[in-house]
Amino acid sequence: MFGPSGVGVLYGKKHLLNQLEPFEYGGEMADIVLKDSVTFKEAPMRLEAGTPVISGAIGLAAAIRYIDSIGLDNIHQHTRELQQYTLEKLKQIEGVTIYNESAENPVITFNIDNVHPHDIATLLDQNHVNVRAGHHCAQLITRFLGVSSTLRASFHVYNNKQDCDAFINAVIAAKNFFLAF
Repeated sequence: MFGPSGVGVLYGKKHLLNQLEPFEYGGEMADIVLKDSVTFKEAPMRLEAGTPVISGAIGLAAAIRYIDSIGLDNIHQHTRELQQYTLEKLKQIEGVTIYNESAENPVITFNIDNVHPHDIATLLDQNHVNVRAGHHCAQLITRFLGVSSTLRASFHVYNNKQDCDAFINAVIAAKNFFLAF
């Protein structure tokens, strides 16, 4: 959400949040503390251990206002257009395996045949193109696909078609570099 790291939101029904047992303790979450037991205040205080990340909350609020100013539908439309534009170009590169083609997801997961994804990511980075390489918190899927890891390109409001073209050109250059040997 363009916000700072280390801050988030837990949204839930108050009666259910009040049933959750805290896993971290501190601050003003305790209601009554005895030698062998403790009772906690009602949500949200029962789940707030220690001093809140105030600067993070302010940053998150600013990020939410920024997203609201653009509009979620506009963000979705923009990222979908970029993903589809790039996907069509990526499909034309021989030796590229694409693992997802959903227009609803602003992400393209792919590999270049016979080249380790981390090697590609390193070379793309040297060309000022940033992708992620690895399991992407989905080791079961990479195993299912029969690969060690994958590359992931993501799109957002700060990207444009020139970024997509730079990505495609960098993928072609990286592929040619590694497969020249």
